[in-house]
Amino acid sequence: MSIYDTLNEQQKDAVLHTEGPVLILAGAGSGKTRVLTHRIAYLIEEKGVNPWNIMAITFTNKAAGEMRERVDKLVGFGSESIWVSTFHSSCVRILRRYIDRLGYDTNFVIYDADDQKSVMKDVCKRLCVDTKTYKEKALLSAISRAKDELIGPEQFELDHRGDMNGERIATIYKEYQKVLKHNNAVDFDDLICLTVELFKNNPDVLESYQDRLRYIMVDEYQDTNTAQFMLVSLLASKYKNLCVVGDDDQSIYKFRGANIANILNFEHVFPGAYTVKLEQNYRSTKNILKVANSVIKNNQSRKEKSLWTNNPEGEPIKLRQFTTGYEEADYVVRNIEKRVSTGEFHYKDCAILYRTNAQSRMFEEKLLMASIPYRIIGGVNFYARKEIKDLLAYLKTVDNARDDLAVRRIINVPKRGIGATTLTRVQEYAGEHGISFYEALKGASGIPSLGRSYMKVEPFVNFIQVLKSKAEHVSVKELLEEIIEETGYMRELRAEATDEALSRLENIDELISKVAAYEESTENPTLSGFLADVALVADIDSMDDSDDHVTLMTLHSAKGLEFPNVYMAGMEDGVFPSYMTVSSEDPTDLEEERRLCYVGITRAMRQLTMTCARQRMARGEIQYNRMSRFIKEIPEEYLSIGQPAKPKTELNQPTKRKLAFQDAKNAFKSKALDPKQFKVEKAGSLDYGVGDTVKHIKFGVGIVESITDGGRDFEVTVNFDKCGVKKMFAGFAKLKKI
Repeated sequence: MSIYDTLNEQQKDAVLHTEGPVLILAGAGSGKTRVLTHRIAYLIEEKGVNPWNIMAITFTNKAAGEMRERVDKLVGFGSESIWVSTFHSSCVRILRRYIDRLGYDTNFVIYDADDQKSVMKDVCKRLCVDTKTYKEKALLSAISRAKDELIGPEQFELDHRGDMNGERIATIYKEYQKVLKHNNAVDFDDLICLTVELFKNNPDVLESYQDRLRYIMVDEYQDTNTAQFMLVSLLASKYKNLCVVGDDDQSIYKFRGANIANILNFEHVFPGAYTVKLEQNYRSTKNILKVANSVIKNNQSRKEKSLWTNNPEGEPIKLRQFTTGYEEADYVVRNIEKRVSTGEFHYKDCAILYRTNAQSRMFEEKLLMASIPYRIIGGVNFYARKEIKDLLAYLKTVDNARDDLAVRRIINVPKRGIGATTLTRVQEYAGEHGISFYEALKGASGIPSLGRSYMKVEPFVNFIQVLKSKAEHVSVKELLEEIIEETGYMRELRAEATDEALSRLENIDELISKVAAYEESTENPTLSGFLADVALVADIDSMDDSDDHVTLMTLHSAKGLEFPNVYMAGMEDGVFPSYMTVSSEDPTDLEEERRLCYVGITRAMRQLTMTCARQRMARGEIQYNRMSRFIKEIPEEYLSIGQPAKPKTELNQPTKRKLAFQDAKNAFKSKALDPKQFKVEKAGSLDYGVGDTVKHIKFGVGIVESITDGGRDFEVTVNFDKCGVKKMFAGFAKLKKI
């Protein structure tokens, strides 16, 4: 039996049609990588094409590596000659031979993000640019977007003539490129732009690569930008044997420069193109696909197609609406616990998907309290994120200035011009006199080795002292908001105007909500109490190293993955679709969010649960949200609706709002960190003693150093192999002797 007989009819059609432009619309879970690798094998084995005449381009090194591995297994001898690589790797390979035609040396260097920032910093200094108005990251982002569209400095200047802001950026863009060329350096965007420029200005070079790469295949074509499209078009313009594989319904990277028009207009750009639709899904149940199809069909800018499968019907999609986000997180975690305990799933089968990174916080806390191992993909644990650690360091310094690590972390946040030499001298003085780093800072004027540098230290000390005096009279939330305001932390992030900065702003809002939740649920809230509260869930550096863990990730990070059991959380207007999309006048923004929803749904293999909350904390205030419009696009017969919605709370009815607020307050009282929730009963005796080796679900293996009778429970001190000494209550720790 031939290897091609294992393909379905549409897959086989895509493999056997080798000549001319081909568009393969590969729906989610339809086996596109299988088609690409079999197509390469068919070209070599059946059509007699030389391996070195074939090129396969993808986006990531991981994807390229996987494709290379599968091609090697399928093709065997000669497969090493096939050009399988990413866009950027391909361009480096070309430029190493011919970049001298553009005025560079072939031993050029490639600048990473830190190098770019250093160059931009110098450029701004040289041009006397106010970096409070023009942030380095925002400038680099604007230049990157221009390069994605193949817009050079001169064209950028022409396009923004009469626009003072645009003209300023154009001047900076020119100088930035001038510095790069002087340094014989390129950035990642230049790799593609310069290769396109090389091909356009040197027909002989272009023709040599056209003759070399006669059959070109591009994976994830819906994610290409204008520069990548032009590169591929130039390479394929002689022989026209261009095969692109992608799914317009999974185009979710507009913010990175992806241009969905590249796949939607393929037949117009390449007349006579042959189109194949891969609509048979091998991943999900029929019910999951019905839901996915019912949502995505509402987009106008798409190729008509509908996923189907021979898989079982499966369970209806579960829809659960809760009063608060805390109830939502509690339900999801308890549901995972239940399904794992019954043997229905393993932890690794379960994924929690959300729209923004900030949403992970409540799930992390609930998972930790339930001792369920988890891992965040494509992001950092909430309390390990820079902005959160910075602001918590301020609070720690106000509460306990003896914490040298916290003080040193934020002494130059924001930048105060306090140099490393000054800090070293202060530290040495503190060590010599047996005082804390902060005490030394307070007496900086009396440190002889500092000279006039002490004047830069004084404003920081004064600021902390003011906060310390206020901490006794204001709430923790008010204190945090003053720190954010006075340091300008959020102002700087807003000025950056990048997607990363937006994500960090959302994280700060979530921290404020965390503070508000703590104060609502605690009888006598204090700053020390809040920091102790956070410490219980912030120690997440040592996660369970086993493969059996729940996966947490944003919907963007989930693309290309699959899980037997998926939870899509925060399905509310204002959360998903995001508030920026809901308020946008551009209909394509909502269509991109709907594609993101489609991606989330199609990650599920056997079971899908969608959850939402009627009210949710946002920047410490209760926000009332409608159920997501995407849920309303799903016919009710495809859903299993649990916990029927209560009467809608109208914001203009004070009595109802008061009740809703009380509901939220009650929910917060049952939060993960409230000791009353656990109802720990002291054991008569422990089945381990001092010196025994024990295992903790999160911290791993360790040796018991001491056991103290703390009254209501035993306090156990364990020295863990990976994360050091930890103190914990025996009833809560659930240690197991090994």
